Amino acid sequence: MALSKAGAGLGVAILALGAVALTRTVRFRSRQLDIPPAPPIALDAGRIARNLSLAIRQKTVSGQDGNAVDETQFAGLHRALSEAFPKVHQNLTREPTGGHSLLFTWKGSDEQAPPILLMAHQDVVPVEPGSEGAWEHPPFAGDVAGGYVWGRGALDDKASLVATLEAVEFLLNEGFKPGRTVYLAYGHDEEVGGRRGAAKTAALLESRGVKPAFVLDEGQAITQGVIQGVSKPVAVIGVAEKGYVTVKLEAKTEGGHSSRPPPQTGVGILSKAIVELEKNQFPPRIAAPVRELLDTVGPEMSFGGRLALANLWLLGGLVERRFTATPSTNALIRTTTAATMFQGSAKENVLPIRPVAYVNFRILPGDDIASVVAHVKSTIDDPRVTVEVAGSQAVEPSPISKTDSEAFALIVRTIRQVFPDAIVAPSLTVGGTDTKHFARLCPNIYRFVPLRMQPSDLARYHGTNERISIDDLANIVRFYVQLLKSAASSSPG
Repeated sequence: MALSKAGAGLGVAILALGAVALTRTVRFRSRQLDIPPAPPIALDAGRIARNLSLAIRQKTVSGQDGNAVDETQFAGLHRALSEAFPKVHQNLTREPTGGHSLLFTWKGSDEQAPPILLMAHQDVVPVEPGSEGAWEHPPFAGDVAGGYVWGRGALDDKASLVATLEAVEFLLNEGFKPGRTVYLAYGHDEEVGGRRGAAKTAALLESRGVKPAFVLDEGQAITQGVIQGVSKPVAVIGVAEKGYVTVKLEAKTEGGHSSRPPPQTGVGILSKAIVELEKNQFPPRIAAPVRELLDTVGPEMSFGGRLALANLWLLGGLVERRFTATPSTNALIRTTTAATMFQGSAKENVLPIRPVAYVNFRILPGDDIASVVAHVKSTIDDPRVTVEVAGSQAVEPSPISKTDSEAFALIVRTIRQVFPDAIVAPSLTVGGTDTKHFARLCPNIYRFVPLRMQPSDLARYHGTNERISIDDLANIVRFYVQLLKSAASSSPG
């Protein structure tokens, strides 16, 4: 009898859970705004592609040593921009900051209105030595072929650099005058932390008391096929970005001749340490920006997807397991571990005395640099290995910007106007951007460039065969044109 009552009670509990889950699923409705498309804008896509090509030809590379800057390449890029965008250079104030970074000021008619700040960066990462032959087009030739502009920086981030300038040049040719001041900030060392470029620009604006209504930089895109269960394109706006820290591991050994090796060399000691770190990853966790992403895309899914995302309280573990299945979604829900560099001895028959390895962590909001270092030490648990933070680029996760602000709503409306097929959702930016230096100036910091990205395109960032579709490039310009027009006549904040 007792067993029968227990079974009946369990059945009632299951039915109650099912009823709650079903009710929540039914109430899980679309958050997408119904916005009429913007009027079409006629652009010379070929001209825009040629201007990006000219920018790519300038090898504005930021290597591991941020001090090694090729000044002639940045000077060449600045000349190319002045020739390509004469109206911008005639009508906007142009100031160099930090050596090679640029700040343009487009004065608005209403000095009381908070300005807006659009950002991009001029520098690019190096091409991996030995990979040059794998490129379909030389990485710095800027070839325009097959409907694409090819080369290092086509995606990251010279496309948005050129597109913002194209948008302002277009509006100036139309006789447009902004109601609020517009700043264009282009850093020159974003790929190595932005401390010499964007940080100097931010300090200059802060000294002048500038408090933007919002800041918009790179960071997210329009993805398709990345979020499982969503067939439509998803325009994700980064409302926060992960932190960054690289940890240096060092093993101190006696060294010597490789003909008389110890049972475990320094390289072996560090290899074991790295294996342990890769085996013992940070646990998955749905942080606030990702929860907002799921709450926004969930209603656009079929019933099974809606059921899961409407009931994370019950099915969150299942969702986390699905996200950990691919690198692009796994990065959204955990502090990631990436061993990136290993240095042994100077010769193949010499045992290393102090081999070192570097492991890069991208820190999920809620974790911090101290917790990463503690995790590394406890996981390795080997007194032969020293652990320390490497370099000067370490930064905590950013603050989370609001999604109920007029600034966020303005960006959402603009995306829906130019890309009416896209679902728009807030999200977490898993990489780093120059926005970290502007947090003191403005709480409304967003990261989005309307690049259309398939899963196969993600490897082109910092990888081989970087390219951008000419059509996409023109649409990015249309997005900035519409955003500037709207921002000038609204009150984002």
